[in-house]
Amino acid sequence: MMNLEKLIRPNIWKLKPYSSARSEFKGEASVFLDANENPYNYPYNRYPDPLQRELKEKIARIKSVRASQIMIGNGSDEPIDLVFRIFCEPKEENVVAIDPTYGMYEVCADINDVEYRKVLLNNDFSLDADRVLQSVDKHTKLIFLCSPNNPTGNLLNREEMLKIVTQFQGIVIIDEAYIDFSTEKSWLTDIDNYPNIIVLQTFSKAWGLASVRCGLAFASEEIIGFFNKVKYPYNINLLTQEFVSKQLEKEDDKNQWVKTLVEERSRMKKELEVLPLVEKVYPSQANSLLVKVPDANSTYKYLVDKGVIVRNRNSISLCLNCLRITVGSPEENSSLLNELKVYK
Repeated sequence: MMNLEKLIRPNIWKLKPYSSARSEFKGEASVFLDANENPYNYPYNRYPDPLQRELKEKIARIKSVRASQIMIGNGSDEPIDLVFRIFCEPKEENVVAIDPTYGMYEVCADINDVEYRKVLLNNDFSLDADRVLQSVDKHTKLIFLCSPNNPTGNLLNREEMLKIVTQFQGIVIIDEAYIDFSTEKSWLTDIDNYPNIIVLQTFSKAWGLASVRCGLAFASEEIIGFFNKVKYPYNINLLTQEFVSKQLEKEDDKNQWVKTLVEERSRMKKELEVLPLVEKVYPSQANSLLVKVPDANSTYKYLVDKGVIVRNRNSISLCLNCLRITVGSPEENSSLLNELKVYK
């Protein structure tokens, strides 16, 4: 059994969280005079539910989890930052992450003054669990695994991931920002089986809500309790809670968008692979393709001049001369392909 007290920073374990007016009283009333709110301009004069209970109930039904297993954040970046603050002593402890991967893990480590250890993926971007576990020492609190990975787009092998989850004595964060575009099942079904995992998802990608900034962390009730302790009391405003709740009624639209994007991903891969410019298109289970060209810097500049913006990943580990191309609408994808067909 995992001993959570040994993993959490002692000051966080003992922390008495801020008690807001909206957390002290739960229920209906006709007169609210407890929070120093302006009585006018309802409903925006009232502080929002600090635990977003109604929204969590909707999410729980869609994701087939319990509402008590959900933390809602300001994008996925908020729960990523919170895991450092909950588990890692600055200057003393470390985290391990695959490389290349999502850059915010390292940024949050630097902000929190926590050593960040990179473990290079294999040349085909596959995961070597033994290599990851060999980088762990008694001061390692977290391991980050992004699957499908960013910027590579590939799924990490589930058996290799499971080896890490079962052998590592700390917390494994599994980032599933792109899971809707994948053929692999989510790790959400394993939260009750493996209490040391935290699964991250987001409404930014498949649901098309990147500007709304609403991310999700799923974990055991005990871990979610510490998220709620440490997060700012009103981290998700009323407008976001209400808007996302309405958007969740459009799940059929989301599923159609995902279907279209997966079809477009396949079309783009086929058409890119026959271009003389393209050396390789890597397999992807995300809403993007990593494409190797002879000179990524020149190709990127050419596309910018044509008004087509992709991501230059040339300076990222194992991604020399690679561009990450997001799968857009059929019209946007055709524009990109047409520009690359005439590139010299």
